[in-house]
Amino acid sequence: MSFHDLHRPGDPLLLPNAWDYGSAVYLAGHGFPAIGTTSLGVAAVHGKPDAAGVTKAETIELAELISGLGVLVTVDVEGGFSDDPAEVSDLVASLAALGVAGVNLEDGRPDGTLRPIELQQRIIEAARGHGVFVNARTDTYWLKAGDDTIERVRAYGHADGIFVPGLNDPDEIAAVVASTPLPLNVLYQPGGPGLARLAEAGVARVSTGSLLYRAALRAALGTVLAARGEPAPEMPTYSQMVESLPR
Repeated sequence: MSFHDLHRPGDPLLLPNAWDYGSAVYLAGHGFPAIGTTSLGVAAVHGKPDAAGVTKAETIELAELISGLGVLVTVDVEGGFSDDPAEVSDLVASLAALGVAGVNLEDGRPDGTLRPIELQQRIIEAARGHGVFVNARTDTYWLKAGDDTIERVRAYGHADGIFVPGLNDPDEIAAVVASTPLPLNVLYQPGGPGLARLAEAGVARVSTGSLLYRAALRAALGTVLAARGEPAPEMPTYSQMVESLPR
């Protein structure tokens, strides 16, 4: 089954996100047909900031390491590590040559703004044609940038899928699903709608993002605190992790 075929509205693909070889091989061995990478996890492992366009080499290295694990792999390439469509095209071509099945391309920028729609359209177009699933991520909810989500979703209609992290309300999810023929990807959020409710809203893919990495940190700290008889810690939030990384 192709990666595209795994995106079934109403029967979503649950996609766990790995941050290094060890986490990828562990997830791959537990029945998931596909795994993704998390830019936050990759950045944190290498002591670099997330979503700042500085982990291109590390991202490619991880993709090369995990592409032979027997599962489909999709790679978070932030915004493509460049505003030059030709450079993004070369990046995606190199990942395709490694056997990568998909990429995430986001429109959010490190300064909290969104790429102009016309430029992001050209970036998406540049990523296509290499045989990988191009998942166009819009950060309208994530960055609370004030831009219209539906406008951006429709503008990215030449991608293979749409990803709106931070979109959590089932009615709003259903409205986005109705606005595009592309499969919708949302981010799983503890305490939010479960897989069954997301399926009812028409979601085709549910990613875990940085959640598993942060859960692993919580488990590690909880284990050593338990040795001292201390209670388990809270799981660090995405924002807390970003604040802890170099700027």
